[in-house]
Amino acid sequence: MQTQLADFIRDTPEGVEAERILRSCVHCGFCLATCPTYQILGDELDSPRGRIYLMKQYLESGEVSEKTQLHLDRCLTCRNCETTCPSGVEYSKLLDIGRNLIEKQVARSPRAALQRYALRQVLPRPTLFSSLLALGHAARPFLPASLKSKLPEKQNSSSRPQARHARHMLVLEGCVQPALAPNINAAAARLLDKIGISLVAADKAGCCGAVSYHLNARDEGLDYMRRNIDAWWPHIEAGAEAIVMTASGCGVTVKEYGHYLQHDPAYAAKAAQVSALTRDLSEVLLAEAELLKSRYVPLPKPRARVAFHAPCTLQHGQKITGVVEALLTVAGFEVISVSESNLCCGSAGTYSILQPEISTQLRERKLGHLQARQPEVIATANIGCLTHLQSGTATPVRHWIELLDET
Repeated sequence: MQTQLADFIRDTPEGVEAERILRSCVHCGFCLATCPTYQILGDELDSPRGRIYLMKQYLESGEVSEKTQLHLDRCLTCRNCETTCPSGVEYSKLLDIGRNLIEKQVARSPRAALQRYALRQVLPRPTLFSSLLALGHAARPFLPASLKSKLPEKQNSSSRPQARHARHMLVLEGCVQPALAPNINAAAARLLDKIGISLVAADKAGCCGAVSYHLNARDEGLDYMRRNIDAWWPHIEAGAEAIVMTASGCGVTVKEYGHYLQHDPAYAAKAAQVSALTRDLSEVLLAEAELLKSRYVPLPKPRARVAFHAPCTLQHGQKITGVVEALLTVAGFEVISVSESNLCCGSAGTYSILQPEISTQLRERKLGHLQARQPEVIATANIGCLTHLQSGTATPVRHWIELLDET
């Protein structure tokens, strides 16, 4: 794709990156077939190719409208198009650039601006979020059914082993996960403890930065990233083997700290090292497969029928496929095949709140495929997907590590 960027962007770091990405696109249209929003809306401007044209037009002319912002807002950033693209177009990076620049030029309505501000203030703050969630649980008996379905059931935390092994790894507790599903990280710590690895949380580490960054508050998001690096650095220097992610949405973000902070002279090198040390929990257990296998005794029949939903941040963002399914199979579960497993469930961080109609359609489509073969449980690898899917079904939706921990 030939480009002629406008003066306001041409020689900036963002302009150089945007031009490189734009030039790699060959207009083939393969991305349309795997784009969830295009499949639902049928408008090419709600496809990766259409959005690339809109961003190119803006970066060349400097002119932009609410229409452009709307089509970019509707993107889930699922990265399915990146998996499909034969030219390796880094669409999500271009989208981050386009959204951030357009946010500064197109004013949102007071209601929309307030909603986004509230999400940035509440979700990344575990204490505030857990307090509001507790209020919701207290009021649950008085809520209408429509609101009850959106409020996750209260879950109790469970015990974690004390750090006692020479081998140790860091874990990111996350923003909403400690309140919504406190057993996930506890289950990960228990299972790793059994194979000789202690899981440790750094006290001052918090939000991975994704919420703010992808809501176009980039400086705020980068500050969260720097805070985490500062919190983890003493542990890294003390020999922590890895930084373990139990939420794939956080994992894909932290693995890209090196990219996000590449122009920060004080943090670029540290960010790159943090990214290199970051592992999804499934990657950690895959590397310890032989130790893990010794824990499970073959059974005459499967423990349960499981339908696994691979989050987009796992399969398209981190390019991890088939690993969780293999681990569940080793543990004695029957993992059943799922149609359209490559498509997004509609959660996508804050998307289910900001774009509820599209998100709900995608959730119902996904649940239809997940439940087609009547699983006893649906497993996934990201807290956002878990809560989103659970709000639409009576079938239990669990994090896969909880299933392994219970066997």
